[in-house]
Amino acid sequence: MGKILVTGATGNVGRHVVSQLAEAGLEVRALVRDPARARLPVEMAQGDLNAAETLEPALEDVESVFLLWPSVTAAGADEVIAAIAKHARRVVYLSANVADEPVTHYHEIEQLIRHSGLGWTFLRPGGFAANTLGWAGQIRQGVVRWPYGQASRSLIHEKDIAAVAVHVLTSAGHNGATYILTGPEQLTQAEQVRVIGEAAGREVRWEEQPPEEARDQLMAAWGDPTFVESALRTWDGFVTSPEPVTDTVRRLLGRPALTFRQWARDHAADFS
Repeated sequence: MGKILVTGATGNVGRHVVSQLAEAGLEVRALVRDPARARLPVEMAQGDLNAAETLEPALEDVESVFLLWPSVTAAGADEVIAAIAKHARRVVYLSANVADEPVTHYHEIEQLIRHSGLGWTFLRPGGFAANTLGWAGQIRQGVVRWPYGQASRSLIHEKDIAAVAVHVLTSAGHNGATYILTGPEQLTQAEQVRVIGEAAGREVRWEEQPPEEARDQLMAAWGDPTFVESALRTWDGFVTSPEPVTDTVRRLLGRPALTFRQWARDHAADFS
């Protein structure tokens, strides 16, 4: 098996992809902006997906690429994918399960990959359990004030996303496949807060926030009205139509997906 290049190698998912590939004894190279700060146990190449011209050295002798796009737009993705296609044979792209949304950068990048000549597999996770780290400050205070407490989601552990990526990168039969990835259960946002509190050893209560108030708060934090409206619309929809649960992780890995409670135990220190 040829060398695998991992982008987003210092992030929540990418770091696990790197470590799992390394533990399997495979040739892996991590694309990082600053090798001195990355501290990864594999070969590192300096480069930036926002600057396609920096990728040539990183792509030398690479057969497969794990692609995690770093931006909320597809600007520059055509050049990056063209550079990958010059060197590699296949790409595993960490997309998102946004089928009901208008055209997004995820869709645009998928289309670029489809027409690149590369073999491809798309991973489309739903909600990331790691996104609940955004509540850490409130959880330490004992109250999470947020909208749509009854929005029910099937959040996935980043370790499972990484494990599926590694499986796809290292086994045959996945070219042209799209995999929708979720956790094994549905929990409301209020239930998620309770589970995190139990794992962190503190009592935490949910306080429902009016969406209008949340909109102003999220705009101040995120600065992108389209992203804010999309998030609020998604949470609102999950109140009456919970995020589905898929068995993709079990089918591909031969074991159940990790529960949100397991994720909370793994991250208890982040909320303490």
